Amino acid sequence: MAGLAAAGVAVPVLAACGSSSDTTGTTSSAGSTDSSGSTGGSSSAKSGGDTFPTSEIPVGGGKIFSSDKVVVTQPKAGDFKAFTAVCTHQGCIVANVSDGTINCTCHFSKFSIEDGSVVNGPATRALAEKKVTLSGTSLTVS
Repeated sequence: MAGLAAAGVAVPVLAACGSSSDTTGTTSSAGSTDSSGSTGGSSSAKSGGDTFPTSEIPVGGGKIFSSDKVVVTQPKAGDFKAFTAVCTHQGCIVANVSDGTINCTCHFSKFSIEDGSVVNGPATRALAEKKVTLSGTSLTVS
């Protein structure tokens, strides 16, 4: 009977792995997170990319734009990076950015805000990097 109880718990946990909820996580280097779910004013640019205001990307942290499946980071002032927000382990959308890592809470994989490389598994592949173009106070990610 204990096996049945364990199986009943495992099913909801596994079902959460494939979740693609629209959670937006913003974290500064201090570690505070904004999970408001808003996309922060992202919009499609005519060049085929998504445009984001630089003011929304904290230095030493980043912001997840769930609806665009993009995470934008600023490891150092004025140095913007962008990666897919889809975890390479099982396809969950990463949940937040804190302490220099992009974090997936499905299975606790962590990725570097500097290059998307795996800092902590179970993921074994880096987040795919995206092209970032800075124009004034806007970033276009493609």
